[in-house]
Amino acid sequence: MNHAYFITAAELAARGFANLPEELHSAKHMIYSSPATLDYNSPGAKGFGVKRAGLAIPGSVMLLVAPGCCGRNTSLLNELGYSERFFYLLLDDTDIVTGRYLKKIPQACAELLTECETPPSAVVICITCVDALLGTDMERVCRSCEELIGVATIPAYMYALTREKRLPPMALIRKSVYSLLKPQKRISTACNLLGFFSALEDSCELYDLLRSAGVKTIGEIGRCQTFEDYLSLSKANFNLVLNAETRHAAQDMQERLGIPYIELTRLYRLDKIRNQYRLLGQAIGANLDDTSYYQAAEKKITQFRNQYGSLRIAVGECLNADSFELALALTEYGFTVSEIYGTVGERNFVFIQKLAAISPETRIYSNLSPTMLNYRRETEIDAVIGNDAMYYHKDLTGIGFQEEEQPFGYRGVMLLFDQLTTAMETTKRKGERV
Repeated sequence: MNHAYFITAAELAARGFANLPEELHSAKHMIYSSPATLDYNSPGAKGFGVKRAGLAIPGSVMLLVAPGCCGRNTSLLNELGYSERFFYLLLDDTDIVTGRYLKKIPQACAELLTECETPPSAVVICITCVDALLGTDMERVCRSCEELIGVATIPAYMYALTREKRLPPMALIRKSVYSLLKPQKRISTACNLLGFFSALEDSCELYDLLRSAGVKTIGEIGRCQTFEDYLSLSKANFNLVLNAETRHAAQDMQERLGIPYIELTRLYRLDKIRNQYRLLGQAIGANLDDTSYYQAAEKKITQFRNQYGSLRIAVGECLNADSFELALALTEYGFTVSEIYGTVGERNFVFIQKLAAISPETRIYSNLSPTMLNYRRETEIDAVIGNDAMYYHKDLTGIGFQEEEQPFGYRGVMLLFDQLTTAMETTKRKGERV
């Protein structure tokens, strides 16, 4: 095949989720670790992969138990100030064949404590696909470590092999991260925002809407500065789950701590955002007046469209959005989505079906397909969104839209179009200087 595989939205919708083409099934072909998606492909690579996410607990340290090839990309995180919190137990061939390294892990934990200037709040043991294949009982290993060193020890499963399963690595690490919380007396005016390892963007309207409903304390692990701050999360009266990968952790907190949860979704379609806030208000017994935020976002979209017209846009998946939901939103706003680079799942297939009805010729590519080695632009594109899309189209106007401060709700829509405006104006100025 001398071109990158793609399928149109109409063709994919007609096939149905149960009949996805093999090119969209990563388990049915070799996986292409494109430079465009390195932070996506590996749960241990850049961004908040398993390793960095495991250190979201303030004061924690991590022991990476892995062959050298699995640990090499940790150097990417040293630039972010994590070098003093990472320790390694590197495995050789004999370790892997015999499993003898399992007996070394408790002693390695004891040794790393001697290297810490202050006692850590927790030790996170990160294991890789080696242990997935061997079937290691990591819970038992962690108990042995905790008995020896007297410090809470939890697992982090950096299993790239399970990313397509019911509980992928990023769902499991979210459960681990909240597993040290203990039951406390709950405060009726407190809630937590679960879903991301960094906090929501400061100006997100969700904060104001919750406060208008009488919520005085809003906890987020991304805002916890101390271990005591982290422990106080168990005082919440309820949790708001903002990312479906946190559902498993929220269910565990409900069972262990008695904290119920309400699930919201990060969306970019204004009518769906409004409806979600209406349902949230009903759930917590409050009238959440989002009128001003809705109108501001609607005005922002209209101004952008009036200024730049019906742009032709390519949407990637290395961004703070679901590729297909964002593509659907842009199409409904009057733009043309020429191409999408994304992973098709059962949860987002509904967006593909809706997109097929209004933009049937939109091309859908899989970043993980080896055929992307042959990718060439064959459609008309004016601008791109997502770091992967920017990699494929270095010559086009684009935004990464993958900052650590998390966009959500109307504020997310505002940020998206603010960044697109800045990018378009920058391109315009460059063109004027040529």
